[in-house]
Amino acid sequence: MDNMPLEKFEQNLPEKLKNFIDPQLYSKYQVKRGLRDIDGRGVLVGLTEIGDVHSYIIDENDIIPIPGSLMYRGINIEHITNGFLSEGRFGFEETCYLLLFGELPTKEDLISFRELISKYRSLPEDFVRDMILKMPSKNIMNSLARSVLALYSIDEKADDTSLNNVLKQCIRLIASFPLLGVYSYQALSHYYGNKSLIIHSPQPYLSTAENILHMLRADNKYTKLEATLLDLALVLHAEHGGGNNSTFVTHVVTSTGSDTYSVIASALGSLKGPRHGGANLKVVEMFDDMKLNLKDWKKDGEIEDYLLKLLKKEAFDRSGLIYGIGHAVYSISDPRAVIFKSHVKKLAKEKGLEDEYNLYAKVEELAPKVMEKFFKVSKNISANVDFYSGFVYRMLDIPIEMFTPIFAISRIVGWSAHRIEEIASNGKIIRPAYKCISKRRAYTPLENRCSGK
Repeated sequence: MDNMPLEKFEQNLPEKLKNFIDPQLYSKYQVKRGLRDIDGRGVLVGLTEIGDVHSYIIDENDIIPIPGSLMYRGINIEHITNGFLSEGRFGFEETCYLLLFGELPTKEDLISFRELISKYRSLPEDFVRDMILKMPSKNIMNSLARSVLALYSIDEKADDTSLNNVLKQCIRLIASFPLLGVYSYQALSHYYGNKSLIIHSPQPYLSTAENILHMLRADNKYTKLEATLLDLALVLHAEHGGGNNSTFVTHVVTSTGSDTYSVIASALGSLKGPRHGGANLKVVEMFDDMKLNLKDWKKDGEIEDYLLKLLKKEAFDRSGLIYGIGHAVYSISDPRAVIFKSHVKKLAKEKGLEDEYNLYAKVEELAPKVMEKFFKVSKNISANVDFYSGFVYRMLDIPIEMFTPIFAISRIVGWSAHRIEEIASNGKIIRPAYKCISKRRAYTPLENRCSGK
């Protein structure tokens, strides 16, 4: 008998897959899908002192939703942001120090830490040419991951997992991530978008947020308000507890004893997913579609009709989702969205985009009501940080391809803090259980196997 032609065999491979698991079996075996209880609470798998996400209280075994709060090392994020904003300072570097070392820096410590970040804000000689420009990627997150793994080859102590060495590696990565992200975008823009190739060097006297805008823009120019909003975005995205997907990945891979570069590359792979770091991109695309289909942005009824079409899978990507509304943890409010919204309006006014801001605010108001009516369930639903962050990035003229990389530039701080904590705690290798439900079968000799279905 002639062998099956390779092309036909390859085409038929998907039909051979047998990966469906009966959903009822998850209930039968009490599987915590997504490491979450039936009521939505995460399964407790670890302890941390770095970040705390709080959205409910327990009263006589009842879950009572409350306005969400986010703590960095025990300090409320609202107090942190109010602190540096009221003094007219940029806060990302201060936040880095707090998350890494557990205490707010003194004035002298902050100056020294900024100088250290500035010192490390560079890449090895010829790295941009050989690793970024010669190998442009259509997705910057993949370019970031590849660059991080390439840095392993240059580090003489790459596999040294002592706390001192890992701390140094993490600070170097925190400092270099803006360069890796922006230069990867410039390569994409040039080789795939046929635009001019512009590579600006970072300036030692600028903050992280200022340097991102400085390197992204051809003329290097930006306003103080623009830099302030980007800095605020970096602070709000820097940490979100140990249970979010990419940070949990950081703990999982760190627990194996792997090197810093492999750990961060793994976290980047997690963050790339649209269910995690790519959500704000979906919000912007949804609003673009909404603006094309709404005749009057100010009519509640017309907006509600569009939102209902989203839920019915009749509009936009037909996923049945209103992106940016709802969160796995927060219910009444996402504190990051609350903080963001109070400053977004100022930037929208500066950019002449008040009508668009008002549309966002109106959708934030109407979406929970439409969802409650559609699902016929009374539930607290609110906007999450992704709802406004994409709008902010759009107003800052940050390319859409950079939305998730900006998230990574911020969240690597949290990943670094959790990696250091996992090493310091000397925890066990993380290995949850999976139950195999396949039936036991006898081995069939090759000549006795039927080729039919």
